[in-house]
Amino acid sequence: MSSRDAILAALRRGAGAPAPLPPYPEPTRYADPVEKFLETARAVGATAVRVAAPAELDAELRKLPVWAGARKTVSLVAGAGASTVDVAAARRPQDLEGVEVAVVPGEVGVAENGAVWVPGANLGPQRAIFVITEHLVLVVRAQDVVSSMQEAYARITIQRPGFGLFISGPSKTADIEQSLVVGAHGARSCAVLVVG
Repeated sequence: MSSRDAILAALRRGAGAPAPLPPYPEPTRYADPVEKFLETARAVGATAVRVAAPAELDAELRKLPVWAGARKTVSLVAGAGASTVDVAAARRPQDLEGVEVAVVPGEVGVAENGAVWVPGANLGPQRAIFVITEHLVLVVRAQDVVSSMQEAYARITIQRPGFGLFISGPSKTADIEQSLVVGAHGARSCAVLVVG
């Protein structure tokens, strides 16, 4: 018996019987998931706005200070601003350098953590847009806001090959001398517009 096998055998003898998994807690269900989603999104650093109807989306977007002063914009949402950069013509992520604001459609909003599910197919040919842009605007329909991650996962599908991601507020990290840094690895700000 090798030393490795002896060590593994000793570990197996001392491990005992495996313990049963604890019961999985029931997910929280909010009476008003949209209101909780807006509250949670604000708590994680996003600007969260309820938009009554799709026809008002462009007007609400124009109220955002980051949109008003932007020269290089990308909008992947019909009726929400206009693109000054042609994402379809971008061959490499570097072609999107200098984009100040990107408006991206989300598929599901999650009330418990303020996250928005963005499938890769919604990002166009350059999926790096959400980290290259200085300011990110996510658009999600009110009817697509759920209470918990369990409900969100039940709704999403990932095409193969494909990918998607949950985005919750602006980019942030707290691993540098225990200080919170916003915008270190992506968008410096995030706004979420909930339509409906």
